[in-house]
Amino acid sequence: MLDNSVLPREVLRHGAYVCVRLAEGADARAVAGAAVRALAEKLGLANEFDPTGGPPAQSIAFLRRHGAAESAIADDGLTHADAVVHVAAPTAQPVSDFCAEATRLLGDAVRLRVIGGVVRPRTYTGAAMNNFAYAHQVVQQSGHLMPNAYLIPMSKTAAWWAKDWMERHTYFLPRYDDEGRMRSEGHALASAAGIACLLRRTYKYPTEPAPEGAYDFVTYFECADADVPTFHQVCASLRDVARNPEWSFVREGPTWHGRRVATWADLWSRRAIPRE
Repeated sequence: MLDNSVLPREVLRHGAYVCVRLAEGADARAVAGAAVRALAEKLGLANEFDPTGGPPAQSIAFLRRHGAAESAIADDGLTHADAVVHVAAPTAQPVSDFCAEATRLLGDAVRLRVIGGVVRPRTYTGAAMNNFAYAHQVVQQSGHLMPNAYLIPMSKTAAWWAKDWMERHTYFLPRYDDEGRMRSEGHALASAAGIACLLRRTYKYPTEPAPEGAYDFVTYFECADADVPTFHQVCASLRDVARNPEWSFVREGPTWHGRRVATWADLWSRRAIPRE
């Protein structure tokens, strides 16, 4: 069957990135003192900064702004965010409870923009692709070792969603001419340099395509300082439509670059937010 009924619909995880921007004239020290730690503890959210025994089942992470670059989709709430808080859980309730309670706690001192989605079973990954990529993927490490965080939301065009799932699948693999010469690398090879050093996490909107004003995908990466050039290399390769024709159907939101910190208070330890 070529319709989407064969694709996995099970939800494995829920997550949200809460983009936080100080309101004009707000006191960063007062914001730093908000009871966000107590809220996380009440909801059973474990800190991602120093994971032990793998990523926590229910987690929270704090990302302090380092810079941002705008792209095709304008999103001031993300572009100008001073900080991003990530929350995730196997069920939706802890995530929605955190977002609602954080909104109440912080009040008029901040402007919040929530971007999130769900994790589903992999759609196109067979045994060979799993062994090529996912079997060697980077797991989450301490924020001391991998301090860089990149958040890049994106959507696919209507032309992409008009394709059946089998045709979409072909864009992730290399393409060859009749003589066996590779014409384009496809997504898998274009991004291969990042397998060994970039942690990647992707949330999808619960329905495909996402409605107007929402993103189809929210992608997130972590890496060490030494691997920042590789991150940018992988992004450049994916955006090169000669190497990766899939990207002709992609519209990106801003690329937001943060640094992982250990606590909510660390986000506001200095008011001057650096810019790349």
